[in-house]
Amino acid sequence: MSERMWRTEPDKAVRKALAEGELSRGLAAARQATGETRALSSEEIKALEKNGNGAADWQRVRVRDGFRPSKVRGCWFTGEVELGRFEQEVELAGGVRLGSGVYNADLKDVVIGDSALILNVGILAGYVIGTGALIMGCGEVVAERGTAFGCGLQLKVGPETGGREFRAYAEITVDVARRLALARSDQRMLAAYDEAIDEYIQTLADHPGVIGAGARVTSTPRVLNAFIGEGAQVDGATAVINATLLSSSDEPARVAAGALVEDSILQRGARAESLAIVQRSVLCERAHAERHGKVRYSLLGPDCAVGAGEVTSSLLGPCVTFHHQALLIAAIWPEGKGTVAYGANVGSNHTGKAPDQEIRPGEGAFFGIGVNVKFPADFSDAPYTIFASGVTTLPQRIAMPFSLIRLPAEPFAGVSPAYNEIIPAWVLSDCLYAVRRWESKNSKQSRARQRGTTTEIFRAEIVDLMLEARRRLAAASGRDMYTEREIDGIGKNVLTEASRQKAGETYTTFIRFYALLGYEKLLKRSQGRAKTDLFLNDPTWHHVTEILDHEFPQREPAVLLERLIDAVEAFAKSVESSKARDDARGARIIHDYADAHPPAADDPVVRETWAWARQLQDEARALHGQLDS
Repeated sequence: MSERMWRTEPDKAVRKALAEGELSRGLAAARQATGETRALSSEEIKALEKNGNGAADWQRVRVRDGFRPSKVRGCWFTGEVELGRFEQEVELAGGVRLGSGVYNADLKDVVIGDSALILNVGILAGYVIGTGALIMGCGEVVAERGTAFGCGLQLKVGPETGGREFRAYAEITVDVARRLALARSDQRMLAAYDEAIDEYIQTLADHPGVIGAGARVTSTPRVLNAFIGEGAQVDGATAVINATLLSSSDEPARVAAGALVEDSILQRGARAESLAIVQRSVLCERAHAERHGKVRYSLLGPDCAVGAGEVTSSLLGPCVTFHHQALLIAAIWPEGKGTVAYGANVGSNHTGKAPDQEIRPGEGAFFGIGVNVKFPADFSDAPYTIFASGVTTLPQRIAMPFSLIRLPAEPFAGVSPAYNEIIPAWVLSDCLYAVRRWESKNSKQSRARQRGTTTEIFRAEIVDLMLEARRRLAAASGRDMYTEREIDGIGKNVLTEASRQKAGETYTTFIRFYALLGYEKLLKRSQGRAKTDLFLNDPTWHHVTEILDHEFPQREPAVLLERLIDAVEAFAKSVESSKARDDARGARIIHDYADAHPPAADDPVVRETWAWARQLQDEARALHGQLDS
């Protein structure tokens, strides 16, 4: 993809986070949470001792006005300890509420906020505990001075032997990580980033650990050197060690049910649950690992999901999903929005010498069941390509968007049996339902606030790849089949003449579809006035009109709108028919298929597509009427 997608200078992003990021704000709030305190009175000390409490030095225990000794029982205090007012109840899971206070815990150098509940904790040391927080049934909850809460960890993405590594900070985005991983020749940028990271880490050195307001830390043996943000939930985890959990009450980060988080960062809404392992990694907003999923040395973009599979040394953009046992290693996948199905092995990065190879899967890549991908591989210029079940791919580069890579239906004379068959544009011509489903699913999944995440598939950079693919296909002819010797970009695959011709026609259909859609949007913005000078500074307008000039030389506005109305109708029909073919096949094989599967016309994606088509057609007709007037 084009470098025009890089929007952020990494060092500036770090310094902005240093000045106003969530971690900085959380640490500042913790410093302010202490409030005015006073020494204990002799009567209060006697009452505390009567309740089974003791202290190495009662003079170093301070309290806020309104403190009640009856709310502290069975505790031992060492170092500087501050206790708040314990007046309100704390809510546990299931709506159960308990009174706040400190019970059966050893405390050292801690600040306990108002209405917090500390219950049955082996040792709590070095933390500031926010208002209304809960720490219950834990062994060690300890923070050492000088910790960086997992920030500054080095992510060795791509080649496991190094070459694309960078250090992470709490608020890092996919955009920043992409720039660091791919712009390796920009030594000035990399040096400026490292300098900014050094400053970022230095500011953390003197801070205590933080367990924010309303956070819940329960039944977890070890919580070491952690920043646990507001509303975060650590429940029954194996351990949380050297970690930052950015969080809020409405988007809590969560580590639960036997999960391990070590030397890692979880952003708002991120989760590690059900025995997941997250080590030396970043889970961006709403990303999650679950059901024994393993994430190591990786960054998962917003809304990524790893269930049962393993991700190692990878940079993933938004909405990449694993739901079964699968493997992904050494992937630079900042575009995201793809799927790794059961048994897929996207991880042959070891050539017998060293694990020094890598892959760029490309936006929307779908690796089917049992796919094996040999490295190095570059599919970044083949977005929304499907690798069919059972395929084994050779090291290669593919630059044909929306392709199907499948096992050959028959041997090709003079071609290695290790080659697969490629059908460019197949996803558009034969599986358009999948395109609409991906777009709809990603739009609903991608709720994260990080900028730069687009769910629109038919956009300028992807259309440019289609234009280039069409050009290369058109330049070849006169053969029954082709390999990469004749057509650059088809990789270690075979392309038949019939597929070449159909792909060129399909790319043309959707290139024109994109241009007509863009033209309608621009006309709508101009309230039906088709004057090009209204958009002289609009890059979208220039891109659309350049395609229109080539595809529709006599481009009368009224004619273009009529073409759009027809194109939208054809698009919606293709979405429905691609789903209907699945229904027909299912009914031929399973006798009661129709009883358990709604017909294509009732499918949510199909209905959503038709609603969109009808609305767009109505808008186009209205614009047509304005042009006539």
